[in-house]
Amino acid sequence: MTQPRHITYSDELLADGTAHRRYEDGRSEWRRRGADGLVHWHDTFGDAGTDERLGTDLVKRVHADGRVDYGRDIGYGRTVWGNGGTVLVNRTSFGGRLGVVLTALGLAGAVAVTQYPPLALSPEEEEELRAQARAQSANGSAGDGGSGSGDSGGGDYSGGWDDTDDGGWDGDDFG
Repeated sequence: MTQPRHITYSDELLADGTAHRRYEDGRSEWRRRGADGLVHWHDTFGDAGTDERLGTDLVKRVHADGRVDYGRDIGYGRTVWGNGGTVLVNRTSFGGRLGVVLTALGLAGAVAVTQYPPLALSPEEEEELRAQARAQSANGSAGDGGSGSGDSGGGDYSGGWDDTDDGGWDGDDFG
């Protein structure tokens, strides 16, 4: 089994309520949460699109040119993308820093095939996962405000939006 490529990143909340995501490979991405519930992004390579939470651990990334990628939150601030070739690690959150440490120690480098996201989903499967995400958000709204372990790497997200003093941005949103 080949080891996936791990790329760390961190998020910085900007004054206008958007986030600037910096990847260790030199890429940057600017992200904002839209009224539609999606995270809208554009990057330094001229790519743009949206990230959408599906179910409890999946992220759907739709690029402006119509390409679709899926990622799976595997815990400790890590999200695996595609066929397990890339794992994004969020340095912003506690879980992400722990993920970096675990990876450095060689304890979290391997990704099991069962952790790979799907390569494709039908519209019906996506809608079922959206319903699960809505139900989770409704149940979590009375909870801790979404301080889950997730990273949506694309990548991050947690159990919900953190609507405290940061304008609703959670560094773990839709990784």
